Amino acid sequence: MKIMSVNCGSSSLKFSIFEMENKELIASGYFEKVTIPGSFFNIKFNGEKIHEDIDMMNHTEAVEIMLDRIVKLGIVKDLKEIEAVGHRVVHGGDKYNKSVVITDEVIEDIVKFSDLAPLHNPANLLGIKAIKEALPDVVNVAVFDTAFHQTMAPEEYIYPVPYAWYEDLMVRKYGFHGTSHCFVSKQIERIQGTKDYKAIICHLGSGGSLSAIKNGESVDTSMGFTPLPGIMMGTRSGDIDPSILGYVASKENLTVDEVTNALNKQSGFLGLSGKSSDFRDVWAGVEEGNERCKLAVDKYVKTVVDYIAMYYVELGGVDVIAFTAGLGENAIPVRKMICERLECLGVKLDEEANNTRGEEIKISTNDSKIDVYVIPTNEELMIAEDTYNLI
Repeated sequence: MKIMSVNCGSSSLKFSIFEMENKELIASGYFEKVTIPGSFFNIKFNGEKIHEDIDMMNHTEAVEIMLDRIVKLGIVKDLKEIEAVGHRVVHGGDKYNKSVVITDEVIEDIVKFSDLAPLHNPANLLGIKAIKEALPDVVNVAVFDTAFHQTMAPEEYIYPVPYAWYEDLMVRKYGFHGTSHCFVSKQIERIQGTKDYKAIICHLGSGGSLSAIKNGESVDTSMGFTPLPGIMMGTRSGDIDPSILGYVASKENLTVDEVTNALNKQSGFLGLSGKSSDFRDVWAGVEEGNERCKLAVDKYVKTVVDYIAMYYVELGGVDVIAFTAGLGENAIPVRKMICERLECLGVKLDEEANNTRGEEIKISTNDSKIDVYVIPTNEELMIAEDTYNLI
């Protein structure tokens, strides 16, 4: 059975096709600058990368081109081979705690929750509508980023603000990166051979979040009402004093929206280093002796360690700490710095094992009180698996 995973952005479209019998990735592609001049796509198939510059005025055209090319390239002989499509949807509010087959009601809810994710849900919906139009007989499934964290208890997701904000405006912690945290939690279960474990998952990329996991379920997570709070990220500030917004807005004659935009797009590694939002560039600055780059890395490590320490106490001890996502899977020095600061918890790093990138590996010593792993995430496969299980 072939399942397609789709992740639709405001001007992009990503897809992957899996053969679910052996969970094999058959092909993947990325369509960029959809609706913008200079649009193009790349498709990876059979060890080759196919690039084509082509105008795509909207997502319907992008989907039509995608489906045309996967047949012409022989990825599938007939579109009927694709039995279902799983769509990444960022926000499902507090209604959806698992993936669901897309119905008219689900579409209405995705629209309703667009106020909570105005940059993402409308774009996700574009992909859903385009696929439904092009493949009217195929089952479509919504896989929500927020769903995995719906197991949090009220004391974890509620904010100490006027309760009417929660009742009337849906203000609460939702958490994000749920598809990744769910995938990694299942890998930990496989490694441990049981669901009876306590873990902290560190999804560290340009965006980043940590989650506290008990028996395979999310107990707490670092992102909140939006993806802005939590640890420092590529361009996001993470946790700050909320009074800063009004203060800076007043001093700089800015609106609150403009200050919030700066916290989302001009902060984090970019804001502190003044060099780049990409860790690789910042680390190069560290090696060159750039003090602001060093400060950015030190601050980043501190924010991650702070959350690990908090979740360690919240869980009453931890069996596993897992690093995942682009930075977590590849940034050897950051993993080392984090683990060194966790020595007080009994973490012992195997430096030879840590000197690897992008592969599943245990990087703690055998006498470490907590097992530390690098576990590559695979959100596209998680979407496909949820879709397969539903149909």
